[in-house]
Amino acid sequence: MAAVFFHHVVGDLTVGKPEVAELRDTDTLDAAARAIAASPEGAVPVWRPRATPDEPPSGARFIGMISALDIAAFVAASGVGDRAMAAVVGEVVLPNPGLLREVDPGTRLIDALDLMKQGVNRFLVRKNGTWRGISKRFSMLYNGKWLKNMEATSPSSASSSSQPASSASSTYKFCCLSREDILRFLIGCLGALAPIPLSPISSLGAINPHYCHVDASVPAMEAIQKVPSDPSAVAVVETAPDGACKIIGDISAYKLWKCDYVAAAWALANLSAGQFVIGADDNESTPISDIPEPPISSSPVEEIGPGRSPRAKKFSSRSIGFLNSQAHQMAFGRMRSMYRGRSTPLTCKSTSSLAAVMAQMLSHRATHVWVTDAESEEDGVLVGVVGYTEIFNAVTRSAYPATS
Repeated sequence: MAAVFFHHVVGDLTVGKPEVAELRDTDTLDAAARAIAASPEGAVPVWRPRATPDEPPSGARFIGMISALDIAAFVAASGVGDRAMAAVVGEVVLPNPGLLREVDPGTRLIDALDLMKQGVNRFLVRKNGTWRGISKRFSMLYNGKWLKNMEATSPSSASSSSQPASSASSTYKFCCLSREDILRFLIGCLGALAPIPLSPISSLGAINPHYCHVDASVPAMEAIQKVPSDPSAVAVVETAPDGACKIIGDISAYKLWKCDYVAAAWALANLSAGQFVIGADDNESTPISDIPEPPISSSPVEEIGPGRSPRAKKFSSRSIGFLNSQAHQMAFGRMRSMYRGRSTPLTCKSTSSLAAVMAQMLSHRATHVWVTDAESEEDGVLVGVVGYTEIFNAVTRSAYPATS
């Protein structure tokens, strides 16, 4: 069953992938918001500007990743609303070069998975040039080394080697592979991975019990200070008398993906974690279901303003007002009408199969799924979280029988 990891290389996953569209550290947060809306996992790589116009993408220019949560937190801390979206990405991104690795297209899939289990979030892969798009089944793949450049033995290598390096590099095209891309490939190989995908995540050791959580009464700004790097999420819980934590929502880069960052920033700065995830008003006196539906504009598409992603202009019944005074209504009327709680967390049972969790993550384009206790009499009792790392560990365990 482990053969799929040895018989495929990273280049097999680059078919159809678009070229890298670089977000530079000198771009504005508005530009970052648009890039994130079109990116998986609610985050995008940030690069230093090219030294020359024809310089190809390089891992040496990579700075780190900027996520939807980073932007919302920055805007909330700045206290200047729309104006904060004019700040440059370099002011917000946390340098972490280890999140991206430049790899040869002939890199074995098993080696790529090992890198992602160690914390790599993106691969920068050359789409053309030396690799011919064929993964060899029986060769030096089993030596635990990268495949050698085919260009070194090709008839055209002698002539191409005489060309200036800058001219050759300028013709290369690069793409970025994300963990979501790897997961999509794996879910297409479920038969080859059997019986692991049909096994419960609890029996595979795929549940991470060391999850981050905060009580619903904690201020939302305090909650986001606790968000770990992977998955970039904190569960918002209500604690029962017996100490059990019941999840009511989460604050994460995934949940804020394609959000209205200015409205979300206002909510982060003014609401508790519980209010933030469910969209309740400040005195929690009005059930969400009782809020009347605001009128829907006849215009099918909402205009794009600073910090906002293009989307259909239809407001749900979760659009509510938070404060009641006339002064507050004047100051925050736009925020109240645009911010909506994102209450429903993505959850599964501890008895769910790995394949079900993988499909759940892909269908929602999520970076994680919260795991609840299947044996508890109460619904939503949190026992852990499953993210990309846990899934990759589970599916590759068969490749290392001596350590499984």
